[in-house]
Formats: sequence, C-alpha cells, structure tokens
Amino acid sequence: MKKGYWISLYFKIENQENLKKYAETVTPIIKSFGGKALVRGGEHQTFDGDDFVRTVIWEFPNYKKAIECHNSKEYQAGWSLAKQTTKRHMQIVEGFSTE
Repeated sequence: MKKGYWISLYFKIENQENLKKYAETVTPIIKSFGGKALVRGGEHQTFDGDDFVRTVIWEFPNYKKAIECHNSKEYQAGWSLAKQTTKRHMQIVEGFSTE
C-alpha cells in the first residue's frame, strides 16, 4: 500500500505562540494515526516559485490514514488554535514507489 503525505507550505505566520500551541496539540494526534514528521521548518533555499516561511511534511502509513487524521475532530480542534493567524497551502498526496 502506498504511503500518504501531508505537505504544508506556510505563507504567513502572524502569531508564533498560536503555531506552537497548535504543534504541541496536534503532534500526538498525528502520531496516533501513524504520522511521522519528515520536515518541520529548518533551513531552506528556494530556487523556483514562491518562498514559504515554513514547510512541514508528515508521512503516514497510507493515504487513507492521512485523510482520516486530517478529518478527525481531534485534529480539526487542534488546527483551530492557529487557523486564524496562519496562512498555508496544505495538501495530502498519495506516495509513489519505483520498487
């Protein structure tokens, strides 16, 4: 089964404290759905396209689990902590394997 990935590209973070509360709240929720953090901020260089202030990528055991986690009432409650002060592009993508 192909893995699922959350890819979040942050345009603007107006309140770092709200984002911190969001991250502290949702990390155990995401992990309970099998999520594993691959990228959470860090140094970056933009070569083409828009520059985002933060990039976050979570890997899930499969696409269905990634969707299930995002749509869960627990995750949605956590996202509400930063939703009003954070602008992001977030998508869930099914993985690909050449094996």
